[in-house]
Amino acid sequence: MAEDEDEASKTEEPSQRKLQKAQEEGNVPISQEIKNLIMLIGTLSVVWLVAPVMMKMMRDLTFKFVESPEAIPLDYKHGQLLFFRTFWGFMKIIAGPLVILLTLGVVSNVVQTGFMFNPEKLEPKWEKLNVVGQFKEFFSSKKIMEGFKGIAKVLVIGAICTIMIAPKFDYFPLLPAMEVYAILEFVHDIVIYLIFTVVIAIAVIALVDFGYQFYTHRKKLRMTKQEIKDEYKQTEGDPLIKSRIRSLRIERAKRRMMESVPDASVVITNPTHYSVALKYELDVMDAPKLVAKGVDSLAFKIREVAEENDVPIMENAPLARALYASVEIDQAIPPEHFKAVAEVIGYVMRLKNDVPS
Repeated sequence: MAEDEDEASKTEEPSQRKLQKAQEEGNVPISQEIKNLIMLIGTLSVVWLVAPVMMKMMRDLTFKFVESPEAIPLDYKHGQLLFFRTFWGFMKIIAGPLVILLTLGVVSNVVQTGFMFNPEKLEPKWEKLNVVGQFKEFFSSKKIMEGFKGIAKVLVIGAICTIMIAPKFDYFPLLPAMEVYAILEFVHDIVIYLIFTVVIAIAVIALVDFGYQFYTHRKKLRMTKQEIKDEYKQTEGDPLIKSRIRSLRIERAKRRMMESVPDASVVITNPTHYSVALKYELDVMDAPKLVAKGVDSLAFKIREVAEENDVPIMENAPLARALYASVEIDQAIPPEHFKAVAEVIGYVMRLKNDVPS
């Protein structure tokens, strides 16, 4: 009951991060029917294209045993040599089909999951040695359902094959009168026909099964609203903490800015809202630099610090607003404001007797 409630609460689609993590752990949707389909296609290719060559190689290998068995030496040395030649000849015959089927076995996984290497899948799972647990799992509802699906699949495919091959039954009574080569050719055609029929049936089943596996996999990875929030906090950070960090950064920036006001050359204000502090050293700087700016309460604080440190305060509302809007902290004054700022700086310097009047 608790498990059903937990499943019911998982209403959100899995995030990209959870899907990626599942893939890294090897938890991906895999359809066994896709594997069966690809292996059957490989089998069809072997029987259709390779089987005639294999039969010829097998005939060449066994010909001497049938044509003249009395000419085969039976002593130990020749018998040993004959055994190894026959063994390696047989291995050469089956090597091609084995390579094809093994390659297709790998391809059947790659086409579904892509190239994926997960060492955790190779680690031994000792819990699988628990006989009681494995016995319970064997008789679980999922395993029983899979068993019924397998039986139903065999019955359906068997019925389809019987219906498709029924017209060939009329030829079976004629087989005893046919030559061996003709019989083999007939059987070869029948096998290809059967495999081709099964391939079509399995292709339909595989398409449905792959869709079902993809759906159940996504459903299993669904998340609750709380899991979405928790993952967001892990990846993006807690909004409260981020807000606090942002506040601290702004506070530190203001503190550093206010520490620059006592060294400013002049503070230009709009008496009710804006304040900007400029610094200029005649022989060091090419242009004045904005070292502090603020509006409302911060503007009042800048003026207050300027007064405490005997920094000249000049009222020029248009220039104060323009500099506040277009110049950032520690940036030089842009050329379009040179003239207006130069007049203010020049006036302040004349007041301080830094330049001749």
